[in-house]
Amino acid sequence: MGMQTDEKQPMNERVTTGGGDGWTVADGAPCTPPIGDAPPEGPGRFLNRELSWLSFNMRVLEESANPAHPLLERLRFLSISGNNLDEFFMVRVAGLVGQVREGISTVSQDGLTPAAQLEKVHAFADRLMRQQDERWAALKAELAEENIHIVTADDLTEADGKWLDTLFLGAILPAVTPVAIDPAHPFPFIPNRGFVIAARLRGKRDRHVMTALLPVPQQLERFIRLPERGRRRRIRSRSSPTAASSSPPGCAASATGT
Repeated sequence: MGMQTDEKQPMNERVTTGGGDGWTVADGAPCTPPIGDAPPEGPGRFLNRELSWLSFNMRVLEESANPAHPLLERLRFLSISGNNLDEFFMVRVAGLVGQVREGISTVSQDGLTPAAQLEKVHAFADRLMRQQDERWAALKAELAEENIHIVTADDLTEADGKWLDTLFLGAILPAVTPVAIDPAHPFPFIPNRGFVIAARLRGKRDRHVMTALLPVPQQLERFIRLPERGRRRRIRSRSSPTAASSSPPGCAASATGT
């Protein structure tokens, strides 16, 4: 009985062919096909990591339009897609920007330079953010049908303003520290993804005008539920403060923003 033995070929001496004209890899040379019709082993068979991640986040966003989910769950999917995109730009896009700034032009496995990846990422992200805005508008309309209304400063009544002033002085002001901005001090540190209210303040006694920042801790609720009017449930976002509700004691705010 004869025994057949297969002699293994060293990896750096293997020969691989592909494409119409054929291409060869030998002696550890890079597996880069010629320009033209890419063979199955070429860069065309890879998906770009950044674009693949954006596609995943697009699928998360699509769940916010899935009628099989309850309304508030669809709203949660929209929020998740927004948070994901924030983190993506802070980490992945920041890395690409750094590579472009340093003049790095190394081609990735999918055949794209950092600059080319950045261009495609911005185009994809623009489309994603437009769809996020469209979904938010649609979900707000559905929330209104369920008597849940997201109100702005223009929608507040005088009674709402007094109620918010009381809430601000009793529950929010003790948790925030106004920071004045002036030429004698460096600009205050604003944490990443931090929520800050900027206000132009005027002293009630000396009428001195100053600009101040009010960093809002993340532990505070993102939305505030206002007293109901009948069966209508109204929610006030802290992202649109009124001048009165942003004023520390002894000052009057003439303008606010976030």
